[in-house]
Amino acid sequence: MWLIAISTLIRGFIAAFVEFGNDEVYYWTYALYPDWSHFDHPPMVGWMIQLFTLNLTFDSELFCRMSSVLFTAVNTYVIFLIGKKIKNDTAGFFAAILYNTSLYGFVITGIFILPDTPLMLFLLLATYEFICYFDDDRRPRKLLLAGLFAGLAMISKYSAVFLWVGIGLYVLIYNREELKKPYIYIAALISMICLVPVLIWNINNDFISFSFHSDRVGLFGEFHPEYFLREVIGEFAYNNPINFILIIIALIAILRRKITMNDVGKHIILLFTLPFIGIFWCFSMTRELLSHWTAPAITFLLLIVAAYMTEKQQDKDTVIIPKGIAASLFLLVFVMIIAVTEIKTGFIDLKMTEDSRSVRYRGEGDFTMDMYGWRQMKDKFEKIRDEKIKSGEMTKDDDIIALGWYPAANIDYYCATPLGINVLGFNNIQHLHKYSQITELKGGLKKNADYWFLNDSHDYYKIENYFPKYFEEIVPTDTIAIERYGKTEKYFFVYQLKNLKEIPNFGY
Repeated sequence: MWLIAISTLIRGFIAAFVEFGNDEVYYWTYALYPDWSHFDHPPMVGWMIQLFTLNLTFDSELFCRMSSVLFTAVNTYVIFLIGKKIKNDTAGFFAAILYNTSLYGFVITGIFILPDTPLMLFLLLATYEFICYFDDDRRPRKLLLAGLFAGLAMISKYSAVFLWVGIGLYVLIYNREELKKPYIYIAALISMICLVPVLIWNINNDFISFSFHSDRVGLFGEFHPEYFLREVIGEFAYNNPINFILIIIALIAILRRKITMNDVGKHIILLFTLPFIGIFWCFSMTRELLSHWTAPAITFLLLIVAAYMTEKQQDKDTVIIPKGIAASLFLLVFVMIIAVTEIKTGFIDLKMTEDSRSVRYRGEGDFTMDMYGWRQMKDKFEKIRDEKIKSGEMTKDDDIIALGWYPAANIDYYCATPLGINVLGFNNIQHLHKYSQITELKGGLKKNADYWFLNDSHDYYKIENYFPKYFEEIVPTDTIAIERYGKTEKYFFVYQLKNLKEIPNFGY
């Protein structure tokens, strides 16, 4: 319990202390404009934000992230139960520690509010119920409950379908008698029923979400070994390099039959995780992927590591945390101290190119600027806006337009919503994602209207490629400097876009 308590307190503090990253604040729009599904992901992450903020009544970083903070406490206990089930209490304890030493477990699902937050909760719960059922508890409700949790995982993130791939392989290889019983089919049907709202939404929206993801993954295309290398290096970092090495060692030990553990748990974990990782590795040879996509599978392999580490504890009266796990924990603490300090102070210069030091592209490539300076920008923009309203150049009803979902969501949450104005999209859906729908919900762009545009040097747009055709006048108005620890880290270039002459049709 001390592990859960300490981890929860630390993660809760960071969740309240650090501004949203660009993905997180984008998912805030899922709660602000709820739907049965969304352009890029199923709806569960938005529902979690709604639930823990009481439908955005408590709209702050901490409350929006609260499901991540609390679910990881639950996840720590559930992974302990799985470890106990497949080996013993010591393995469960080691698995719980290892889960909290992973950047994916501790940060991505434990602090940040992302689709992975509910994904990991429901994957762990489903896996535990599946193992219990197939091992020794043949009560049908265990299997049906597993099907429900697996379905909830799938409406958190589509990749959860790999759990059913693993269960299907397990039944076909090790437990064919289950095919003669109705419960495995009913469990699968329950999972499919969970997906019905997502399927209906996609039917009503030309399957745009499925099309978007099918373009991001695929086995065919030009071979790019550098993509694969980048994927593996990213996995190495996201899952804690020491953990990654321990997983390789543990898998070799499995092959050499050096680990004694529950066969049902071992088979289900390996049949779920290895196809998951292998298929995404194949995708990464022709597509640029995000390295955290395989992290759920890699996280489950920590259970194999825990079982392997427990082998050396068999003859000891007291549990001693192995050096490998201790080193992994130390590395996580070190990285977290450096990361939070860097976000707040910028003491490490992450501007690696000459462009990133120029005024126009100041801060480009510094990922920590995703989570810093947004409230500062709002305060400075508000003063500029008030002056232009007083002079009659703009009105209080003039909205902000954006060219991409980032930084549209950041500007919306930290600036536009507090000021009572809208952020509207001025691009196609591939760039705007949900902001294409939000723009329609807000009544769309209006002819002859004036708009604000905030051009972020961290993600600079060449406005001459977008606006001259559509606006009568583009007025450079002011420059906002974002300061961090006495240094200017990036700029916002403020423009007044006067008199929209023509409403563009961006299509898809």
